[in-house]
Amino acid sequence: MRDYATSAIRNVGLFSHGGAGKTTLTEAFLFNSGVINRIGRVDDGTTVSDYDPEETRRHISVQLSLMPFDWQGRRVNLIDAPGFTDFIGEVYEAAAVVDTAIILFDATGGVEIGAELIWQHSEEKGLPRMIVVNKIDRENADFFRTVDQMRARFGKKIVPMQIPIGAEANFKGVLDLVGGKAYAAGDGAEMPLPADVESQFSEMREKLIEAAVENEDELMMKYLDGEALSEDEIRAGLRAGILNGSVVPVLVCSALHNQAVKQIMDAIVEYCPSPVDRPAVQANEASSDKIVKLPADPAGPPAALVFKTTADPFVGKLTYFRVYSGTLKSNSHVHNANRRLEERIGQLYSVRGKTQEPVGQVSAGDIGAIAKLQESSTGDTLSSKDKSLILPGIKFPSPVYFASIVPKAKADLDKLGEAISRIMEEDPAISVYKESATGETILTAMGELHADVTAQKMKHKFGVDVELRLPSVPYRETVQTPTSSEYKHKKQTGGHGQYGHVFLEVEPLPRGAGFEFSERVVGGAVPKQYIAAVEKGVREAIHEGVLAGYPVVDLKVTLYDGSYHAVDSSEMSFKVAASHAFKKGIEQAQPILLEPIMLVNITVPEQYVGDIMSDLNTKRGRVLGLTPEGGVSVIQTTIPMAEMRRYSADLRSISQGRGSYEMKFDHYEQVPAHIAPEVIANAKKE
Repeated sequence: MRDYATSAIRNVGLFSHGGAGKTTLTEAFLFNSGVINRIGRVDDGTTVSDYDPEETRRHISVQLSLMPFDWQGRRVNLIDAPGFTDFIGEVYEAAAVVDTAIILFDATGGVEIGAELIWQHSEEKGLPRMIVVNKIDRENADFFRTVDQMRARFGKKIVPMQIPIGAEANFKGVLDLVGGKAYAAGDGAEMPLPADVESQFSEMREKLIEAAVENEDELMMKYLDGEALSEDEIRAGLRAGILNGSVVPVLVCSALHNQAVKQIMDAIVEYCPSPVDRPAVQANEASSDKIVKLPADPAGPPAALVFKTTADPFVGKLTYFRVYSGTLKSNSHVHNANRRLEERIGQLYSVRGKTQEPVGQVSAGDIGAIAKLQESSTGDTLSSKDKSLILPGIKFPSPVYFASIVPKAKADLDKLGEAISRIMEEDPAISVYKESATGETILTAMGELHADVTAQKMKHKFGVDVELRLPSVPYRETVQTPTSSEYKHKKQTGGHGQYGHVFLEVEPLPRGAGFEFSERVVGGAVPKQYIAAVEKGVREAIHEGVLAGYPVVDLKVTLYDGSYHAVDSSEMSFKVAASHAFKKGIEQAQPILLEPIMLVNITVPEQYVGDIMSDLNTKRGRVLGLTPEGGVSVIQTTIPMAEMRRYSADLRSISQGRGSYEMKFDHYEQVPAHIAPEVIANAKKE
């Protein structure tokens, strides 16, 4: 692979809503640039980009793919990111290291949620953007309707750079508004300007020029003076507008038939910024915590961000990185600034899909991969020990789906821990924890599909077969009234017998107080050496309540009297007596069930607020506040955990995929009387 100057590199991410055709467009890019000699099809599982077994089985992208190609003397590091919102973590990884976001829209579907989400994320990151309207040759395709929707949603910065000549089955080519030339859809050859688009061409070219001159004072003065602008001047103005985010150009194609795709490739190398054109990245000096600016200079101090890790049981770990400053070389050492340790670099690679090409070095602005790094993971910075630098990491969205992982066999249980560790290393949007209250292993993910794909990866990659179930709700039990109880444990079996006799008081505590034990025994009714055994017996007994076997909380138990036998009493006898006395006590103290209540912040477009509120009412939610924030509303509510276990699917359905939420535990409160019997019956059945 030839070396490229930093200024000749284009790092672009390809994003869209699921099904808009990103992977198909990627295939066309690779074919046109000579990387492949045949365009693969998603439905056939023959694309270079979708190589994971889950991708070929499901016909969707589930992880990002790095697809570099050369075009017009430039190296384009294209990252094809998944479109389904369940895999938004992969989108965040890709967006962290690209210099331009190319957002693909379906000409038949208009503005969809996946594209909307990446638009918002790109806006937050200050990423230059370019839009491609795909599937222009499909039935019901409408370029101008799609552009109108985009302008209504995203503003006047949306500016067509091309317009299609014809649509649906009559798509004949594209009209370049900058140069005023028409190109045939098939071979891309220049063709005469059709008479029926001349008036439309003049009107839309004027809008394009107006957008271009707003970014250059000299061009603006020339335009206002009525002087004609050259094609190069228009291009320079557009390039400046794309770089500062004031212009988002729109192009058009049919990726499936590779029509008008070469013009998009031309636009990428001409208009998308190189790493040199982007602002210098800011890093923290690990030694002083001082912020330093790092321009994209191959001779600068080394600083590379790890943005993706894949774990393979045969090949091992593959670490993807982008170099922001300096140069990384094969067979050398780097310093992981986040973990403060040295890593040995073996062979560096240029990666395309599942193929790896060895390279000697990767310089500033470029993207590469390292095999078998031991400690480094996604979000870490690789730098040098004498100038240890930490680049901004990757912040992933909060998970919204929770599932209980149940191994299908003993062998799967034995291998589960290692498989979970490797999966979490590969996908930081996944987390796994042990729920102490229920004993379950809980998987958190960005959606049901994400969780299911993760389970399948554990099976195919690491040989661990698991079942995903709805997690149990960690109910609790408590008491409502004070009471006293007594129990005498007495056994005589020949030789030493067993004797323990206790009197306990049980009383409720405020919600969230937990458990307290005290004693006020007088006169040695229970010798001091047995009081600890009484407390131990009670503490063991609180793990299983009398209603449904859930732990008992928010109560105080006091040992206030008892009796003992000089020969037959023992710690075990008093422990048994305490356990029985405790259970008698809580049976008499009006036991009730408690359920966890979650604090939930739901963010939805304003038009869905009414429907969301209605749904919350059916879920026993209590709305605490409603805050409008620029076209969306944030609803803060408390809602029982039992009602939230499938909420990600419910919210997606109600808001057409445009809603999101964050959730955390808030408090426990009593289960309503009409629901408690069902919970108790289910617990006893299990």
